[in-house]
Amino acid sequence: MQPVAPSFIASTARAALDAGYHVILEGILDSHGHSTILRRLIAEHPGPSTVFYFDVSFDETVRRHLSRREPIPVAADQMRQWYVPHDLLGINGEHVLAESTGFDETVTTILHISGLANATALTPCPTRCRRCAEKTSATATDLEGLG
Repeated sequence: MQPVAPSFIASTARAALDAGYHVILEGILDSHGHSTILRRLIAEHPGPSTVFYFDVSFDETVRRHLSRREPIPVAADQMRQWYVPHDLLGINGEHVLAESTGFDETVTTILHISGLANATALTPCPTRCRRCAEKTSATATDLEGLG
């Protein structure tokens, strides 16, 4: 575990939170290497914080990774070194999502339990910021050319 990664992750999340953004911090954040920095980030944030844990078996983790549209070049053997079953953060209110929870149900659950479903966005993204509007316009133009 390189010591820079947890601090970098927390600093980036903290900067976004301090700027008023809603943050969803996701990744392989094992408790051994990340619990201290995650607990500090949660404790220092004056707003609400919600923690979710995906309780997914190693075999399902590999299957999901291989089904990604653009999987990163990581072999199952390397993933096995990172995998820690039932590696909860162990804080009050931590929500466990079962392996059987589908994508749409996962997103809906996270949005509603965290309160983000009713939160006002800081920016008009994804449909009205300049960058996303250009993407939307380009996609619409591409689709018109098909008709």
